[in-house]
Amino acid sequence: MTVEYPAEYWKDYELLDSGRGEKLERFGKYVLRRPEPKALWDPSMPDAEWRKLTHVNFRPGAGFGKAGKEDSGTWEKLKKMDDQWGIVYRGASDAETGAHSDLDLSLRLGLTAFKHVGVFPEQAPNWEFIFRETSRLVRIHKANGLPAPKVLNLFAYTGAASLAAKAAGADVTHLDSVRQVVTWARENMERSGLDGIRWVVEDALKFARREERRGNRYQGIILDPPAYGHGPDGEKWKLDELLFGMLRSVSAILAPRDSFLVLNLYSNGYSATLGETVVREAFKDFREMSSGELALRDGFGKVLPLSIYVRLKR
Repeated sequence: MTVEYPAEYWKDYELLDSGRGEKLERFGKYVLRRPEPKALWDPSMPDAEWRKLTHVNFRPGAGFGKAGKEDSGTWEKLKKMDDQWGIVYRGASDAETGAHSDLDLSLRLGLTAFKHVGVFPEQAPNWEFIFRETSRLVRIHKANGLPAPKVLNLFAYTGAASLAAKAAGADVTHLDSVRQVVTWARENMERSGLDGIRWVVEDALKFARREERRGNRYQGIILDPPAYGHGPDGEKWKLDELLFGMLRSVSAILAPRDSFLVLNLYSNGYSATLGETVVREAFKDFREMSSGELALRDGFGKVLPLSIYVRLKR
């Protein structure tokens, strides 16, 4: 199994320490202290040092740990800081030339009521994969006189993966059920000097099934579904019950050749092996598949696994 981490050259993010159910992170110029149930070990730094470094601390609310409300709570500012700020992510450098790719993202962060700040740093390896694969497909399409490859990002949140595909030259559709985060994603697009993304506020499963009926096809599809969720019209999403059906519909709208899928799963109890199996059974025909974990390594070398990924190529 492969474990992937954000590249060390990313200067705007750092996991400083982790342990006792928490993590201490630096996003740009601010240090945040947040709950992290997977940090089962002891912190490497004393609590006094954590307090000294922290700008803002997330305090869980009454719903913390309950399905659908597991991340709710409030932020307690310990030092002066902005409610919103920005960070930059630059693409990986070429191993031979040292030159950076054209993946250059500017992301707006903010303190939300659900302990999140608008970006999941461990996803950087997925952004890199999406950028590389989309760039490859763009070259194929240009060589054959075809229009830009189409990439669909479902459960797309604030859009870093959408921006990675757009930066590579794709025709991108970004879908999320929450209008506010789609607006946030649009702001990230504008900050990053990009344009032309199609924005959709809708239930992901309903959209995928409609695209299947219409016979529409995409050269790239990205899925990062939550364990629980709701569509804009009250549709209920439960990962355990609906994931396989979603993948079956996605299989029907992913182009049969020169295409890719990225599936990311955060749900506890899901393994890379399970992810591979469910994707394999839903897709059947493909030429390449890989899976593994996305993790962060803190300043003391402790590895914090956060999600599993499956990547498929046709």
